[in-house]
Amino acid sequence: MPKEQRIRVEVDGQSLELSNLDKVLYPAAGFTKGEIINYYTRIAPALLPHLRGRALTRIRFPNGVNGQSFFEKNKPGGTPDWVRVETMPVPGSSKDRETIDYVVADDLPTLVWLANLAALELHTPQWRIGEQPDLMVVDLDPGAPAGLRECCTVAVLMRDRLAEDGLTAYPKTSGKKGMQLSCPIAGTQSAEEVSAYAKRIAEELERSTPKSVTSKMMKRLRPGKVFIDWSQNSAAKTTVAPYSLRAQPTPTVSTPLTWEEVEQGGARAFAPEEVLERVEEYGDLLEDLLTPGPSLPS
Repeated sequence: MPKEQRIRVEVDGQSLELSNLDKVLYPAAGFTKGEIINYYTRIAPALLPHLRGRALTRIRFPNGVNGQSFFEKNKPGGTPDWVRVETMPVPGSSKDRETIDYVVADDLPTLVWLANLAALELHTPQWRIGEQPDLMVVDLDPGAPAGLRECCTVAVLMRDRLAEDGLTAYPKTSGKKGMQLSCPIAGTQSAEEVSAYAKRIAEELERSTPKSVTSKMMKRLRPGKVFIDWSQNSAAKTTVAPYSLRAQPTPTVSTPLTWEEVEQGGARAFAPEEVLERVEEYGDLLEDLLTPGPSLPS
């Protein structure tokens, strides 16, 4: 067995030990851990603002996307003392008895440390620590034979309906088969209130376009339709962060889109290098999510 390779680097004043940078984590593309760390380092200026202050769930693939993976909410053993950790009740646990030591990725050293742990996917809730939700998110999940093109059509319908209530929606791909729409909100309403509003709008669209939309979770109702998953707004749920890698056969990224692309049905899978080029061209298309929006209608 080859000896584990380790190197020590300094990232923004913090000393990190990186290991096995040549290890291939996406075999179909020959994409290595070193390339993953390089991607997350380069995308950090756009990504980190969307992670700051949010309890982070990671999906780790220590032996690559074809190997076993695991969800991780608690801080792992050996977490450096400079990594921000927040101990909080588990959302939805009975009487707040159960707590988790959440990692919070506020800075580049933490992001690099996570990438070195093969935390390929980064997922966040719709709230910042100690605050009410500042985002409303709906997941657009197509049931075959529907796909991303059908998601684009539903995304435009949802955008226009939300605009009637004074909400501005911002689209991104999930990095897999679907899309998400996010709206900045005021942060004055509970997760239950946000979920109830999102459910009401999803049911409205289902009634108006029953052949292409469902608001119901049962998978038997989804073939050929787009499921508008309003339940993403539960305090216990997380959504893949913008610019996060996804564990597909080849590396894909949850990618912010322009509305022009969506209107043209142009959502597709984007590779890391393409996303870096898009940020160079457009900046962060989701930057406005970082500024509070309006309250939701009651």
